[in-house]
Amino acid sequence: MQSAAGSANEAHPLFGGALSAVIPHSATDISELREIPDNQEVFAHAHTDQSLIVELVEYQGQVADQDAARYHFEDIAGSNKALEPGAFEVTSVVALPKSELSLSECSTAWMLTGTQSVSKFNEEARNSVTIHLGLFRLPQFSTDVLITFNDPQSISPESSSACAVGTHQQPWMVKDFQRLVQTLTLHNPGLFG
Repeated sequence: MQSAAGSANEAHPLFGGALSAVIPHSATDISELREIPDNQEVFAHAHTDQSLIVELVEYQGQVADQDAARYHFEDIAGSNKALEPGAFEVTSVVALPKSELSLSECSTAWMLTGTQSVSKFNEEARNSVTIHLGLFRLPQFSTDVLITFNDPQSISPESSSACAVGTHQQPWMVKDFQRLVQTLTLHNPGLFG
């Protein structure tokens, strides 16, 4: 299977080249393996249970910029069936300076770190996953761009992911996620319709 990323600093085309970003080493493009929604680009680490998702979602105008990352994090928690008390927690939300970003079209950008207790494929077993979320707000395109880095911290022995434990061959680090966030670049605004 081909790695989706070329050299460590080479931008990878996303959404047919409308966007690009530096994708970390050992990334597999999941769309080569299964159907992925048109509004997502999904990458999985070849040897760990880590994943990265770049997603275009509807701009939530009713949500203040400083609350938007938490809004999307809670939306992900709902999708992960991790909304019960204690199943998710936000540990930090910080504004990203636009001077450090390639996506100059965003009105604001945010990074959130939190944890969720997540089961895979509707299994009973729950895994503790640190979620790093990058959010770019693009009100002029009625779009929020989310970049989600799922970094499992503890895997239940009953989980289908248990086989990936112990094979940590150069797992992705937060700096790999930050490089992806910082290098996200818009090439074709027609992507937003």
